[in-house]
Amino acid sequence: MTWIQDYQPAGALWVSALLAALPIIVLLVALGVIRFSAHLSAALALVTALGVALLLYRMPAALAFGSAAMGVLFGVWSVAWIAFHAVYFHNVTVATGRFDAIKRVLAGFSEDRRLQALLIAFSFGALLEGVAGGGSPIAITAAMMAALGFPPVKAVVLALLANTAPVAFGGLGNPLIVLGRLTAPIMHLKQEQATELFSAMVGRQVPVLALIIPAFLVVVLAGWKRMLEVWPAVLTAGLAFAAMQFVASNYISASLVDVLAALTAMAALWILTRFWQPATVWRFDGEEAPAAKSLGAAQAERGALYAWMPYIILILAIFLSRIGTIFKNLPVWLDLTKLLHKADWIFAWPGLHNHVVQHPPITAKNAPYAATFTVDFLFSPGTVALIAAVVAGFAMGARPGLLIATYRRTLFQMRWALATIFMILAIAFVMNYSGATQTLGLALATTGVLFPLFSAYIGWLGVFLTGSDASTNSLFGPMQVISAQQLDLNPILAGATNTSGGVMGKMISPQNLSIGATAIGQSGKEGSLLRQTFLWSLLLTAVVGVISLLQATILTAMIPSP
Repeated sequence: MTWIQDYQPAGALWVSALLAALPIIVLLVALGVIRFSAHLSAALALVTALGVALLLYRMPAALAFGSAAMGVLFGVWSVAWIAFHAVYFHNVTVATGRFDAIKRVLAGFSEDRRLQALLIAFSFGALLEGVAGGGSPIAITAAMMAALGFPPVKAVVLALLANTAPVAFGGLGNPLIVLGRLTAPIMHLKQEQATELFSAMVGRQVPVLALIIPAFLVVVLAGWKRMLEVWPAVLTAGLAFAAMQFVASNYISASLVDVLAALTAMAALWILTRFWQPATVWRFDGEEAPAAKSLGAAQAERGALYAWMPYIILILAIFLSRIGTIFKNLPVWLDLTKLLHKADWIFAWPGLHNHVVQHPPITAKNAPYAATFTVDFLFSPGTVALIAAVVAGFAMGARPGLLIATYRRTLFQMRWALATIFMILAIAFVMNYSGATQTLGLALATTGVLFPLFSAYIGWLGVFLTGSDASTNSLFGPMQVISAQQLDLNPILAGATNTSGGVMGKMISPQNLSIGATAIGQSGKEGSLLRQTFLWSLLLTAVVGVISLLQATILTAMIPSP
């Protein structure tokens, strides 16, 4: 059985596009207006997507439900497997008590509240985003700053604002891995190649934001004048993070970008403060100086090394697994990357592969729509994170029972988040194979030269809805790529802009606002947090849109090519 997609099932393009967008509208209303839970909203949107596919697009039921099933499995392996084990790694550091040592190192860094915000909210928050993703950076850094004496609401606002530049590479690069795997067939590229190109492109957009976010944070915390007093620290944190973010995203691996950039920023701040300190220590009004504590330099350095050991193991594990993509032409016995890929399993989804036919203007001529699936058992960042968590756990003295119990707790902790991921991916696959995504792409192509600007706000809307850049890339990534192809724009730029624009929606996502408020015991303050972050979110998304517009028109040399 073969079935040909219809891109204008309701006749007029924009009427068809409005009907094609019904699953997204249902998700928006259920999540943002009625305030249903994320998993319930996703379930309603999935039912709507299937209804649109069956009733509007006249898609055969076997193909519709087959695409939904493939989306679920894709969610299990390509998204949930990575996200789950990234969170598990973090939970192991907590269960072994090593995370408490990290908090002590951070707390003893400086008495100046501005420097504490740069270290904890910006740098350490980025490390947590790079490893675990989700809402963990907001919850943990907000709680840490509140415990150190920051006003609770201010602590959450800082955590939300800081959780921007690193989000595109969060969860060991999961948003870009998902984007690459979903859009590679559309662009006729290999999945790993598409991921590398998107990583490089995002790495040529978000470092601009990383340069300004530290100054932005200190201005929100203490004002413009107080920010200028610590400009060496502001410049050091931003420049160190942005430089390593660019290098890692273009020349190392999407999975290591945030981890390396965050550690570089923390190390740069530590080195700077060995030679420079602000002229006056800034504290909150009425706050007294803490009592002095004596701790030898050697002892402090040993404590710091002890605290960061799990992350060193994680970096080493990811580095070794990606060594073949970093250093070309390695001897076979040294190229661990090729050895890990030998365990890959590639198969065609039964009953769906090549049974859907695409046609102009989406493709140059009638062509079957492939439905292949790759399970990279050993190469996946999720597998690497699992191995690193076990190795680090044993190195920290954990017994097998503790690691197993932590695994079970993580599974319980993430049960609804995992269910949401599965349904979001099912929605994406149903929309892709029914033709709804293509309809939306053709409609957005009518925006013409301003599409790159709209592209950023589409990503922003997606993260606002789902709270996840990976989920946003699942929903809108293929649509962005198709729209760009219709406009003769570079699809790599469009997909990357969806990712980069999406990160600015993180600070106003209802899920993250709730996580931040709960972390400081201020449930019910979500409205106040939204009012303090919404305008910044819009403005920063506009910055991403302008960067994308310039790259599409004037700075085209910045776009990587296969």
